[in-house]
Order: sequence, then C-alpha cells, then structure tokens
Amino acid sequence: FDFCQAEGKKRPSENLGQVLFGERIEPSPYRVGSLTPEDKQKLDFLKKSMLLNYQHHWIVDNMPVTWCYDVEDGQRFCNPGFPIGCYITEDGRPKDACVINSEFHEKDTFYIFNHVDIKIYYHVVENEALGARLVAAKLEPKSYKHTHPDNPDCSGVPMDISNKASGEVKIAYTYSVTFHEEKNIRWASRWDYILESMPHTHIQWFSIMNSLVIVLFLSGMVAMIMLRTLHKDIARYNQMDSTEDAQEEFGWKLVHGDIFRPPRKGMLLSVFLGSGTQILIMTFVTLFFACLGFLSPANRGALMTCAVVLWVLLGTPAGYVAARFYKSFGGEKWKTNVLLTSFLCPGIVFADFFIMNLILWGEGSSAAIPFGTLVAILALWFCISVPLTFIGAYFGFKKNAIEHPVRTNQIPRQIPEQSFYTKPLPGIIMGGILPFGCIFIQLFFILNSIWSHQMYYMFGFLFLVFIILVITCSEATILLCYFHLCAEDYHWQWRSFLTSGFTAVYFLIYAIHYFFSKLQITGTASTILYFGYTMIMVLIFFLFTG
Repeated sequence: FDFCQAEGKKRPSENLGQVLFGERIEPSPYRVGSLTPEDKQKLDFLKKSMLLNYQHHWIVDNMPVTWCYDVEDGQRFCNPGFPIGCYITEDGRPKDACVINSEFHEKDTFYIFNHVDIKIYYHVVENEALGARLVAAKLEPKSYKHTHPDNPDCSGVPMDISNKASGEVKIAYTYSVTFHEEKNIRWASRWDYILESMPHTHIQWFSIMNSLVIVLFLSGMVAMIMLRTLHKDIARYNQMDSTEDAQEEFGWKLVHGDIFRPPRKGMLLSVFLGSGTQILIMTFVTLFFACLGFLSPANRGALMTCAVVLWVLLGTPAGYVAARFYKSFGGEKWKTNVLLTSFLCPGIVFADFFIMNLILWGEGSSAAIPFGTLVAILALWFCISVPLTFIGAYFGFKKNAIEHPVRTNQIPRQIPEQSFYTKPLPGIIMGGILPFGCIFIQLFFILNSIWSHQMYYMFGFLFLVFIILVITCSEATILLCYFHLCAEDYHWQWRSFLTSGFTAVYFLIYAIHYFFSKLQITGTASTILYFGYTMIMVLIFFLFTG
C-alpha cells in the first residue's frame, strides 16, 4: 500500500517462522503524503482494500497496538489491528467499521481512517535505571478532512472519498500520542488484556468437556468390547483344547496363518509410517514446549520455527521406523526405501509450497519468501534431515526383522464374502468420524488464527485435544480391525493406517466448508493459495493420524 514509508531505517529481521508465515515487519515514520491523478490505480487499490476490510497491524516494543471497543453484552473487544477505512453502501448501510461513527452517512462513499490517537500506558519501575516500561498501547482510528494539513487541529468533518470521485485526492495522515501511567499492570502480564477480550474462551471449556466425555465413552466401549470378546474367545479356545473337537476353528483364530502376510505396496506403507512418526513426535514436542509457555504469542513466529527445526532433526526416527517395517515386510530394496523416506512426503510438501510461493511472487505479495530463505530450507532438508534419515535407516536395517509369533502359510487363504460394514471402504469412512468429532471445535480456532489473524494461545487445550486425538485414532482403529479380522479378512495393515488417516479427508471437507462460510476470499490467486496451503496441512495430518 502507498502509506507513509520510512526512509533509511533498517527493517527489523524476522525469524524463520515469520518468513514462512508471510509476516513482514516494516518500520514506519509518520509523515504526510498526498495522492495525485496518475495514482488513480493506487486510489482504486485503496478502495478495494477498504471493501475487503484490510487491517493495519502496528507493533510498539513488541506489543501489538490494539483498538478496543465495546461489543454487545457490555464486553470490550481488543482487536490487534485496525481497518484502513470503511465503506457505506449505495443504500446507506454502513459496512464493517463504519458503524462506529454516526457522521459516516454519505451513500456510496469510502471513509478513510487517516488520524490515530495513540495512548501509551506505562508503569514506572522503582529502583531500576530503566525508568518506565510500556505495558499497553491502544489507539482510536479517526477520520478528519484536515482543513490546514500543515497545522492540523484534529477537528472537522470525516475524510470521505466518494466512489464516483475522480481527480486529485489529498489525504493527510496525522497522529497524536498521549502517555498514561498505569500502576496496576505488571510488565510480565501485559498481554493479558488482549487475550482476555478474545471471544470464545468460555466455549472452549465446554467443547473440551464435550470431547473428553466422548473419549471416555469411546474408551469404555473399546475396553469393554476388547476385554469381553477377547476374554470370551480365549476362554472358548482354552475350553476347546481340553475337549477333542478343536477341528472347528472360527473367527479371528482362522486367519492366524495369514495375518503376517506382507501387505501389497509394503514399500509405500513403510515410508508413510516413517514420515508419520516424524510428524507425530514433532507435533508432540512442539505442543509440549508451547504448553510450557516457550512459544507465546509475544514470541512471534516461534511456533513455526520450532516445528521446522524439530522436523529437520527428527529424520532419524523416520528412517528407523521405515526401515524396520520394510524389513519385516520382507523387502529387499533398502536404498529405494531410504530415498523415498527422505524425499517423498517432504518433496510433495516442498513442491506445493514452492508453487504457492511462485504465485505469491507473481502477485507481488509481501508474503513471498525470498530466494535466500528457500535455499536455507533446502539446505536444512538436504544437509541435515536426509543424512539423519540415512543414519536411522542404517540402524533399522541392521537390527533383526520383527519376529512374528506365528508362521505364515505358503498358500494365501480365501477371504469369504464380506458384509457391508466389514468391507474396506465403509470401515475406513466410519473410522475417521470419531477422531474428527474430537478436534473439529479446536480446528475452527486454529483455522481462524491462520486465516483471520486472530491470536491462538490455547496451547493447553490443544495439547489435551492432541492426546485425545491420538487415543481416539488408536481405539477406533483397533475396534474396526477386530471386526474385520473376525470376519476373516486378514488385510489389516493398510486398513489400519487408512482408518484413522481418513480423518484428514474430513478435515479437508471442513476446510472447504470454512472457506465458503467464513472467508470472503475473492480472486483466483487467493483461492489457489488457500487450497494449496490446505493440501499441505491435510497431507501432514493424514500421515500423523495414520
């Protein structure tokens, strides 16, 4: 945007996580500029941005400058950004922020917020040389048509730009700063007022309780079924050993000679298992750190940086798990296995990311990742992650293959005709519903924090949900596996991976629903970007749940 730019000031440097998320921090002076006729394009751009409710995000001393206003039920909401301007429609309806001032009433007109009153709250620290510390920064966006831009008096009618207006438009940007002493806020808890006023915290407890109840119920069910049926089955088998009619076997006992037959496409399954383990441990450790408060919102971009670095360092478990399973499936091509583990899933993610970046770059967006960062990411991947994967695979192949408790028969068994719900597809589709039910409320907040620039800080909740998700995925899969083994279908390896992995498909459907119901995204590039990034998340989620 053509706002006031700073001359000769150095840009603050961002960390890896911020660069990947497309956050750029620019220094700003405040000085006065005007638009001229050949800037009609700029004016149209400005109008479009007001229609789409674009926001300024300002930072002072690493604190977001917030705009606090009253919402219904006497609550105050603090928004860490404020709009560029707002629009009154042709039939006189105020959109977005135009509701704050009754003077905004001209039809089909844009009002630009060209004046801000900034209030800085400080707290004087006794017995320290520092003097004062900033504990909060708030602002009020205002709109004034300055009569004397050289000597502004902050009064007069709002700065309106009619939609039909052409010709020169001069916009003078002004600001005022006042300082207020605030003795009650400690510096350590200066973020609280932003987080407290975030909506939805109270819904959270309800939703967590809700999913906990579901999980307890599920666990109870699974434990009951497993204990009762297995106990019954085993008791029945033991009883039969004592009598002589042991010839008629039934249920899952029948397939014991085929249960460890290597699955079809064992190579791909082992690679997925390796990558999934890598993502599982990465998520666990990242969320654990976030819970302990190392990755607070004050620490911009820390979460992403932490996740990327952990992912790179966790090449060894990935290689080890993939090699171990591949060996137990009786695979011989260990070189292919290691290469696929190192390059298949990360390669898909990187290719997707690279294409998205090309689109951003083509659109001239500030979120495009500079070439240097791309090279750095590739270097992390090739020089650290890949060698670590090779080391893991070396140890995985060196160990003896997993010992199976029963021998596999020479001739594969005939699989009987399956009933509808033990067929692979219905089983897999059913399996994904339960884990998704546990997470979808959290999903709403996470998507909001990615796409609607709300802060996400409920890592304690998220960690809980993560544990619940792991338990639910495992239980649902065990249950469904048991049913189809009872129906004498011994192809369980892929089905167990895909049963809980199908949660990712529900996640994709939810993301599509979110796109159409919550986001006002226009333009092809933005749509491609949304779905491009969503596909990365879906793939990671698929590997993780599987």
